[in-house]
Amino acid sequence: MADRLLGVVEAAERLGVGERFIRRLVSERRIRYVKVGKHVRIADSVLAAYIEERTVEPVRTRRSRYGRAA
Repeated sequence: MADRLLGVVEAAERLGVGERFIRRLVSERRIRYVKVGKHVRIADSVLAAYIEERTVEPVRTRRSRYGRAA
């Protein structure tokens, strides 16, 4: 099955950002995209990879044996 191609507006909605941010990613070539005529399309899998690459894991802190100080 082919990957769904999203327009700039749909990609922005998926990431929860503005269109301008997506257009900047494209113009700076920080994300893979497809040109269909004059239109820019971004594959759904590319957005998933973008999210995965930028996901920051939490740092697990060690608790003190004595609990919180008052």
